Amino acid sequence: MPMHVCNHLLPSPHAGQRSRRTVGGLVAPHIPWQVMVYLGDTAFDGGYAGGALISDRWVLTAARNLFVNKTRPPPAYPNDSWEKHSIPKVYVGITDRVLANSSNQAEVEKVVLHPDFRKTNVWENDLALIKLKEPVTFGETVTPIPLPERGDDVAETEGMRGVLAGWGWGALLTPANQLKYIILPVAKHEACRQEYEGRSDGPKVDEKVFCTSTSAFHENVCFGDAGGALAVQDAATGRVYAAGILSYDKTCTIRKHAVYAKLSAYVPWIYSVMRGDSETLSEQRNKLMNYLYSKQ
Repeated sequence: MPMHVCNHLLPSPHAGQRSRRTVGGLVAPHIPWQVMVYLGDTAFDGGYAGGALISDRWVLTAARNLFVNKTRPPPAYPNDSWEKHSIPKVYVGITDRVLANSSNQAEVEKVVLHPDFRKTNVWENDLALIKLKEPVTFGETVTPIPLPERGDDVAETEGMRGVLAGWGWGALLTPANQLKYIILPVAKHEACRQEYEGRSDGPKVDEKVFCTSTSAFHENVCFGDAGGALAVQDAATGRVYAAGILSYDKTCTIRKHAVYAKLSAYVPWIYSVMRGDSETLSEQRNKLMNYLYSKQ
């Protein structure tokens, strides 16, 4: 990954011309791991969302982005299916949303929602993996972002800042055409939990999520930003990685805290899907090991 991308973005919240969007933010250079996940022409069809390229064939995004299509009425045409119309389009290496076309589209092979998504809360385990049909070619504008390594727990690193990019809604309640980015500080977990405690329409703030608060300019994320990765940089090593995937993007100017799926809590699941593993295979291995141990 070109480290200069995050090195350039993280320290400079005052650089550039600020937009007049509700969430604010700056016009972004190429954020090489940022992808656009296109779901439909209207908000009813899901609209579009963010995503993060984590390898040459895999994209991480928020599961709720993809679940919208699965709640629509059945297709009205013969021999049709939900699956055909719930497969998103993925665009890589773009900054101008309007210029998304076949030349920068990566065809999708399949979508994998987290198995416990919406198990007890509509925001719980809000992660999905998108597998691309063919590997994308890496370059200056298309590069994956690493996942957390052992010990990378951003929720315990209060004061850390991260970069979140997206085409989210602006002051006129319309999506941005140009990719924007915003620098957000990691928030105190307890303060975030208290903001959403008891709200039936809000996220569950537990050990599998972390939060950010508003920027130095009192800006925040908004509709359409969900699915993007919060990119952080380790102060000791300079390593850039994706700490979380934005889940709750309905903050805009109403709420203080944005909520993310904490990727360090999901790395085992992510890698199991990427290598073709499954819960069934995992259960089979566990049964085998239990059997072998029982014979000793």
